[in-house]
Amino acid sequence: RHEFGEHGGVNMSIEASATFTVMEPETMRRMFAGELGPDRDFFIYSRHFNPTVLNLSRQMAALEGTEAAYCTASGMSAISSVLLQLCSSGGHLVASRALYGGTHALLTHFLPRACNITTTFVDICDYEAVKNAIVEGRTKVLYFESVSNPTLTVANIPELSRIAHEKGAMVVVDNTFAPMVLSPARLGADVAVHSISKFISGGADVIAGAVCGPASLVNSMMDLRQGTLMLLGPTMNAKVAFELSERIPHLGLRMKEHCRRAMDYATRMKKLGLKVIYPGLEDHPQHQLLKSMANKEYGFGGLLCVDLESEERANRLMHHLQNYTQFGFMAVSLGYYETLMSCSGSSTSSEMNAEEKALAGISPGLVRMSIGYIGTLEQKWSQFEKALSRMQDSTLFNKN
Repeated sequence: RHEFGEHGGVNMSIEASATFTVMEPETMRRMFAGELGPDRDFFIYSRHFNPTVLNLSRQMAALEGTEAAYCTASGMSAISSVLLQLCSSGGHLVASRALYGGTHALLTHFLPRACNITTTFVDICDYEAVKNAIVEGRTKVLYFESVSNPTLTVANIPELSRIAHEKGAMVVVDNTFAPMVLSPARLGADVAVHSISKFISGGADVIAGAVCGPASLVNSMMDLRQGTLMLLGPTMNAKVAFELSERIPHLGLRMKEHCRRAMDYATRMKKLGLKVIYPGLEDHPQHQLLKSMANKEYGFGGLLCVDLESEERANRLMHHLQNYTQFGFMAVSLGYYETLMSCSGSSTSSEMNAEEKALAGISPGLVRMSIGYIGTLEQKWSQFEKALSRMQDSTLFNKN
């Protein structure tokens, strides 16, 4: 539904209040008892439900095709909150070994130390290994990324969901890399989490996250006595929620252009002999899989990787691309209107040790590029070619 402003404005009003008044004393008692809630426009306190954040959350639920959603202060708070809600002390998770470095650190170091929750990491493409790792009655969650960071491995969401559900585990999917492109809940997953900071925000100016899933889960996370969102308090500011709600309507247009340019650049880079990883290329191992799962007309994602084999060559290329031709910026994150580049092994995956990186397929010279849409495609491509010619390094190119 479209939420109008308090005085008939076409945009909703911002409810910046931390606390909310009631007309009758009995109403407050009933709210704390759970008899009255936000579904009937009764609000207690903005660490619980806030009307503006709730409206953005409804937009996120509509985007992901889930029954409910709630937005948080960051992507990591969304991930940690949902996992802590689903798993208790002594609990067990199975997760993809190719994950964002922060998530990998949460599962490898923080959760075992602070919560006695352990994780078994598997190759998400090896269904037998996934099945064997899930211990029926003990494993609460199968966790993976729809498109992995940074290796761009595409998960078979329907098959993985079937395997997990057969053994009584819930499926939580990080869909940060593929909003609009993939809809995990429609493909069988129970929960989709997002770092809204990336494509959904689009401006590299906001830190935010979202948990999209069943209403029973979202409500349990807001429970006054047991809810992780309520008790850990990763609260989104209402003013941030308002800003983000204004960006979701044009997310589809932005994603189409991110994906169109990524496909074009990947094709051209491959023709130049570079080792390119992009799910839209027919030689990508999961190209047909993504094609079968993707929402039509949104392409194959806005990220690509170029493997330069050594960190030194990767750094040199990024230096030329930023400082000589202005093709993009050396920066972490993604989904910005400018192209962002980083050498994953020494940045966003630096939390992983050498063995973990090798198992995840992260080479020392892997450059992750989030393709922007500013400027014309041909103008930006000429900047890329100029940077390559400055390299004057034949070892950049794949001789095969």
